[in-house]
Amino acid sequence: MSADISFLMCSPEHYDVDYVINPWMEGNVHRSSFDKAREQWHSLYGILKDLATVKLVEPAKGWPDMVFTANAGLILGNNVVLSRFMHKERQGEEPHFKAWFESQGCHVFELPQDLPFEGAGDALLDREGRWLWAGYGFRSELDSHPYITKWLDIEVLSLRLVDGRFYHLDTCFCPLTGGYLLYYPGAFDAYSNHIIEMRVPAAKRIAIDEADAVNFACNAVNVGQNVIMNKASDRLKARMTEAGFKVIETPLTEFLKAGGAAKCLTLRITEPIAPLKKEAIALESRVVEMSGHLLDSGIVSRALDLVVENGGSFQVLDFKLGIQKNSTSNAQIKVSAPSHDKMSDIMSQLIDMGAAIPEQDASDAILEVVTKAGVAPDDFYVTNIYPTDVRVGGEWIRCDAQRMDGAIVVDAAAKSAQCKLLRDLQEGDRVVVGVDGIRTLVRPKDQDKKQKEEFSFMGAGVSSERRVELVVEQIAWELRQIRDRGGKVMVTAGPVVVHTGGAPHLAYLIREGYVHGLLGGNAIAVHDIEQAVMGTSLGVDLQRGVSVHGGHRHHLKVINMVRRYGSIDAAVKAGAIPSGIMYECVQNKVPYVLAGSIRDDGPLPDTHMDLIAAQQHYAEQIKGTDMILMLSTMLHSIGVGNMTPAGVRMVCVDINPAVVTKLSDRGSVESVGVVTDVGLFLSLLVKQIQKLTVPFGQVSA
Repeated sequence: MSADISFLMCSPEHYDVDYVINPWMEGNVHRSSFDKAREQWHSLYGILKDLATVKLVEPAKGWPDMVFTANAGLILGNNVVLSRFMHKERQGEEPHFKAWFESQGCHVFELPQDLPFEGAGDALLDREGRWLWAGYGFRSELDSHPYITKWLDIEVLSLRLVDGRFYHLDTCFCPLTGGYLLYYPGAFDAYSNHIIEMRVPAAKRIAIDEADAVNFACNAVNVGQNVIMNKASDRLKARMTEAGFKVIETPLTEFLKAGGAAKCLTLRITEPIAPLKKEAIALESRVVEMSGHLLDSGIVSRALDLVVENGGSFQVLDFKLGIQKNSTSNAQIKVSAPSHDKMSDIMSQLIDMGAAIPEQDASDAILEVVTKAGVAPDDFYVTNIYPTDVRVGGEWIRCDAQRMDGAIVVDAAAKSAQCKLLRDLQEGDRVVVGVDGIRTLVRPKDQDKKQKEEFSFMGAGVSSERRVELVVEQIAWELRQIRDRGGKVMVTAGPVVVHTGGAPHLAYLIREGYVHGLLGGNAIAVHDIEQAVMGTSLGVDLQRGVSVHGGHRHHLKVINMVRRYGSIDAAVKAGAIPSGIMYECVQNKVPYVLAGSIRDDGPLPDTHMDLIAAQQHYAEQIKGTDMILMLSTMLHSIGVGNMTPAGVRMVCVDINPAVVTKLSDRGSVESVGVVTDVGLFLSLLVKQIQKLTVPFGQVSA
């Protein structure tokens, strides 16, 4: 038994599912067996008593969830942050736990009355005591984290929960001895998963599947190398054993009916603490004002949703409702975000919606000098279509030549501001960066229209299609033959390759030597780099299939980055582009030609804006080609088809039958048309090629 580790538990004398405050309770009201719950609790209690010291708090009648002591508070040393329960059904537990902590000689800190925080259910110490993981999103508010940081003098890392089944951090996240972490990534947003991956090495991250997650495998108690949990799959137990842990299973199914298991039933009240980092937290807070027909237009609701969806939290400080139909309403809102970058994203979008910093808090716009023509400073403000004011020298100046996707250049002496495209920026221009000193004028009807129309690209579903496996098998075989005999395959591709998730598959073909040249436009490169750097394609998170607020700016950001380096090749070699189609082209010395058009943003420095010259480069690359894969790019496919001699195998893949027909009409018997989703096609093609590379007899059914 480890004498320096103690837990607090509460016997289940009054336990039952009396109400519904989480998804697990639905359908389980008064369906818990008292005898079975008592038996399961005593089993857990007995296991823990053999490993550590267990103390008990007296159960109080009328508070059935008091058995879940993890939610009593957060304790570190002699200091306790008492829980503030969100739901009234649990708020009566607070005085009972406070009395117990004080009886142990602890110093109890109490949060403001209306600031929810549910103790060690949403705050878990790293097992080496270096920092505190703190969850928010369902039961605890982000604004509670600065209090915890100050009172416990520890670094806090804020993680946003997004799956209602895992409403507390400890239901999906369990720090383990030696810096290991047992967790379910699907419970967190992308930014939180990034924070986790930055702090915990891949070798020490034990990511579980959903099947284990819903059995509350992460709601486990860790004592040394022992991990006590409700249930674990054979695969998870094998992974834990490999990491040096012993899994002890003890059924806790009666408590799962209330949304808890081993960890929820215990509160670790002593910690072997390594030297702590001093008080540190990345959380930022800003106050914004909104005015207009806030309720009629729904702007306030959308603004608050935007804050939450981007990983922040809010507090409405003041709301004055207009009393007449034509009266305007005014709202003052405190916005908090877990990092400066998140706050910048949220603030830029709120400003787009017409929010403004209160005049008494307003500061001048931050200006940075352009040091290279055509390249804006990092974090430059990207304009929208609405009238924009810039604060310079304490005065608001209206921006001239307003347009979307530009930068704002300020001449302080002349008291003027102007929108400029990236390519028009000159050395010495002073450009607005960040969101300070910026306000936009958005009328309610404009906002409504924007909400309905903004970035609806990729909004429609993909139609069903016929099987393409047979033609893919033939193409895969031909590609293998061409590669093995030293032949040449060219690909002309459009940005739909990236949008449909086909980029990793095309990158694989390039890396494995099946592609010897890439022909496309500015867009294929831009959106491939956007996905590699920003995790989106045209502002869409391809992992979740949803538009990211503010994501429409991402392609401008990556264009600006590449322009700073001077070329795609230089950006890859500098490590700024870590993966993707263009990365593999550079790394594997596969030539590419990008032909520009009138619609291109930026463009990238590698893009040929002289179309005659671009055509010549295309023609040079096509020489000696055995096969051309034309992947969902109508204009480039038709252009390449028109300059390709007979005898070259052409495979045109497009969801639009008209494009395939157009290529077939040129009369080449070598043309193959595949009407399907290009992402699906590339996925099937790679799988078939991989089958061909497996030695005979090793392919399993």
